[in-house]
Amino acid sequence: MPTLTPSHTVYTHPVAKVMISIPDALLERLDSRANALRETRSGFLQRLTERELERAEGRDREEIERLLNDIQPFDFGGVTAAQLIREDRASR
Repeated sequence: MPTLTPSHTVYTHPVAKVMISIPDALLERLDSRANALRETRSGFLQRLTERELERAEGRDREEIERLLNDIQPFDFGGVTAAQLIREDRASR
């Protein structure tokens, strides 16, 4: 159930509170931007964090796909790897 705080911030459970260190000048810029967007500091940071994590995960997926595409297939003499595995299992 959402919890309404005295500052009218709505928290849904579970929510962790964290303490971080930010240089004063950066905090002023952060607060100014959040205010301009009519967001809370927490909401602004949550949105930025989510966006950055999604971008990073997307870059990771792209890199994995690129690496997989760069792998040269092995030449098993016209036989698939699955066929070789089945033959090996059958020979036991």
